[in-house]
Order: sequence, then C-alpha cells, then structure tokens
Amino acid sequence: MSATARFALPLLFAGQAQKELYHNEALTLVDAIAHACVEAAGVEVPPEDPEPGMGWIVGSSPEGDWAGAAGQLAVWTAGGWRFVIPRVGMYAWVRDQGVYAQFLEDSWRIGTLSAAILEVGGEQVVGARQAAIAAPDGGTVVDEAARTAIVALLGALQAHGLIDTPEL
Repeated sequence: MSATARFALPLLFAGQAQKELYHNEALTLVDAIAHACVEAAGVEVPPEDPEPGMGWIVGSSPEGDWAGAAGQLAVWTAGGWRFVIPRVGMYAWVRDQGVYAQFLEDSWRIGTLSAAILEVGGEQVVGARQAAIAAPDGGTVVDEAARTAIVALLGALQAHGLIDTPEL
C-alpha cells in the first residue's frame, strides 16, 4: 500500500478496488491529527468506553490494545483504535490539563510553549531573558541602594517589553 511520507495516510492508485476503504481510512486519520485534541497525555491503559473521535497521547509503557504504541496518538474510531506516529512540531490540546503538548525530536513536551518573543496586540511584552539584577547589599545610605535596585528593575522590565520606556 502506498502512503504519504509524514503521517502514512493511505493513497489511492489507478484501478484500485474498494477505493472508499482507503479514502475513508485517510479521512479518519486526518480527522485525528488536524487540530488534534486529546483527553489526556501519558496514559498507559486504554479507557474502557471511549467515544468515536476521542484520543489520548499514549504513555511510555502502554498495555492492552495500546501495547507497542508508546508516545503515539491513539484515537478511538468506529473501527477500533487508530494510531498516529507523531512528527516533530505536532501539537495537541490536552483537555484534562488545559495545555498544549508539542512533539519535539522523540517525546512530547506538555504545557511548555517556546517562542523568541511574546506579542500581545502587536506589541512585544516578553523577550529573551536578560541578565540578573544584583540585590542591594546595603550601604551607608539606604535610599541610594534602593534607588539603584529600582532603576535596575525598571530597566529589566523595559528590556522585556513588560513596561514602556518613559518619555523624557
């Protein structure tokens, strides 16, 4: 059987008998991976009464019908379990935790989002981590040490885009 390179979706070929079986299988798998949503991640044992369309990210030591499918997406369909081998960059919403899971290299990262910057309303609000601000260590004039720490704190907040730079 010919299949797509990334998700092994079955392809039709000229003169093929029962094309609807291959077409329906491909649609079932696309339905599972397009904007994927799973009930939970890291689950080892298949649930007893899943409904069609419900999915899970299989844990590292799966049992029963999921044996041999560690780390894959398991989706219950009218025809039983379908498994999707995740590809790098794939996302799935994890319903029970209310976070995204992303597949990177060889494992799922759950609840971690990576970005170079974060924008809200077109404005950068968080950027790369800046150097630490040294804690004030006292001194003869407390006000001077406090002001130095506050100026450094404000500078860091401005560098991260969390607050604007004041107009002079």
